Amino acid sequence: MVLICVCIAFLFPFSTFHSLQAQVAGLNMLSGLDLSSTARTAGLGLDYLALYGDDLTVGIDNPSLLRSTMGGTGVLSVVPMFSGGAMGSLTYAHTFNRFGTVSFGFHFMDYGRFEEYDEEENHLGTFGAGDYSLCIGWGLWLDSNFSVGANFKPVLSQYESYTAVAVAVDVAGSYVSDSRAFAATLMARNIGAQVVTFDETVEELPFELSAEVSYKLRNAPFRLFFAATELQRWDLRYEDPLNPTTTTDPFTGEVQRESWLAGTFDNLMRHTVFGVELTLGANLFARLGYSYRQTAEMRGVDAFNLSGFSFGVGLRRGRFEFSYARRNYHLSQAPNYFTLSYHF
Repeated sequence: MVLICVCIAFLFPFSTFHSLQAQVAGLNMLSGLDLSSTARTAGLGLDYLALYGDDLTVGIDNPSLLRSTMGGTGVLSVVPMFSGGAMGSLTYAHTFNRFGTVSFGFHFMDYGRFEEYDEEENHLGTFGAGDYSLCIGWGLWLDSNFSVGANFKPVLSQYESYTAVAVAVDVAGSYVSDSRAFAATLMARNIGAQVVTFDETVEELPFELSAEVSYKLRNAPFRLFFAATELQRWDLRYEDPLNPTTTTDPFTGEVQRESWLAGTFDNLMRHTVFGVELTLGANLFARLGYSYRQTAEMRGVDAFNLSGFSFGVGLRRGRFEFSYARRNYHLSQAPNYFTLSYHF
């Protein structure tokens, strides 16, 4: 509890500063690299995992849970995206005596090729766009229950002939129970600033303060996950012109407004993500996740869709571990995640 209080006290100034200038998700610089590229995390619908274990894919996004048994492990993730784009990462971890465990990674978000025209609509060829980041993670266990960690992330954005550079840091603290059945993490992600701009306009990084817990019931073949996201900002709603919260009856002129309770519940649920991981055998796993916010922002006017739902499977065999996931961000398409881990 002392460590958690210290983490909150340390992270609060960052969350307060950024909440004053909070932006809608997707409008910040480098939002693409804010997404996890690992299949296990994506299958649970989360951005990182609070989980004690030997899987390096946990430590990539949550550096406070890097541990010595992850040393000597390499992870390759590939995510084909829409319209020829792709996302992925390559990471290797090494353990140093007394210093902790360090991960070295490269992350990329390739947005594909685009047609280039001048103001007179003459075709000039094609150009590419992408975000590229090095990620150096560090994790240290203070004792058998508490750990801390950080990711250092210099990022390069290259859009046609325009270049921007940013530096960001993730800071996290975790607690794991003696039985390892319960784990909790508090994390501040993307603390930093843009140091080279596209056009002399400094853009905000997608800062986020979040918390996550996981719990495995004794003798149960599953583990439950719950995440509270965007804690630095309460209001995550926006007025959808196709589904307004205030309407006027065209015949009577009566104005109908959404109740305070309904609006508050909707906003509260947009901060939540739920996940469950099932153990189907000694080396086979199934994952399912749900994000209410994703569903609310991508729901259709008249039809139900699977936006906000994610699922995946994992297979472990000797030194190898393979995971697959499908995460439904959009009404009509969803990216597929492929992750391969190997312990050298």
